Amino acid sequence: MSWLDTLNTLGVQVDESGNCQVSAAVTNASATITPLTHLGLFDVTGPDAEKFLQGQLSCDVQKVRAGKSLLGSHCNIKGAMVSLSRILPVENGFWLRTERPVLDTAMANLKKYMIFSKAESHDLSDEIIGLGFCGEQAATLLSAQGFSIPAETGECSAGHEGVLIRVPDDRFELWLPEQQAEPLLKTLLTTGSLTGTDNWKLAEIRSGLPSLQRDTLETFIPQMTNLQIFDGVSFSKGCYTGQEVVTRLQHRGKLNRPMYRLAFTATKAPAAGTVINTPDRAGVGTVVSAAMDSDSSGELLAVMLKTSFDDDGAILTLDDNDQPLVRLNLPYELDPELFERPQRL
Repeated sequence: MSWLDTLNTLGVQVDESGNCQVSAAVTNASATITPLTHLGLFDVTGPDAEKFLQGQLSCDVQKVRAGKSLLGSHCNIKGAMVSLSRILPVENGFWLRTERPVLDTAMANLKKYMIFSKAESHDLSDEIIGLGFCGEQAATLLSAQGFSIPAETGECSAGHEGVLIRVPDDRFELWLPEQQAEPLLKTLLTTGSLTGTDNWKLAEIRSGLPSLQRDTLETFIPQMTNLQIFDGVSFSKGCYTGQEVVTRLQHRGKLNRPMYRLAFTATKAPAAGTVINTPDRAGVGTVVSAAMDSDSSGELLAVMLKTSFDDDGAILTLDDNDQPLVRLNLPYELDPELFERPQRL
């Protein structure tokens, strides 16, 4: 039985984009389990895997090798992100987790530079299964199945032939082989409850975590998505593709468009890449990710022109939706110096 067949027997329906919906209502919100069908995973392995990724990704891959999972972007020479992945350490290399619709593109872009390295890459999305855990009892649920619970955000542990990562807001991502995932999920559901993709995406948005989709590839420099907050950009490790532009923005430039969190009113979440406008100016923002919170409202992350919020009475709206957006707080503060152009001597 395939993984999708297993999910179907549990009342989970997966659409063409990989998003899943659960027919049964959540009964235990203190421990929820989300099949991460909207995400995929590929590997980079071989003797040169670490050296290769260190020269391509924005994060410090040496920290990943030491046991810490980080977000990392692959940029073009102009510093714009062509992919964004969570990097996991595994034997003989790394797993890179990214949005399933752009996985092929992410892997292909890295492979273009891999030809002169002793490294190789394969799509593992049909072999390695992802589960997301939220709620007060999530750690207890996993511990009962023999997992060692990572103490700090970004730390990893091994178990059931897979990798468990603690991610922001005391949530967990678990990636493990399909043959391990099926019996484990059925055991977990004796205590935890299944939820759909929107539940996980909403938690990611509330944690202020960015993602990339087809319509936002090569659109944002890493700092525009607040990636530096999560140690997703290293300013000390040395050269990588696009590094000069990224570093110049950090130390000599001025960030005009950071990422914000907003609430929207609609019956469907806006797609990544949807434009945000004011009455006086079109294109002041671009949706990064969005998820529904109820039948008629949800939350989103958007890269926004910072001056859009200078006027407390400014009205922000999505294209084709005249309902005003409402700014919400992020769980972190951005360095104010990013918004000030350094004085030239």
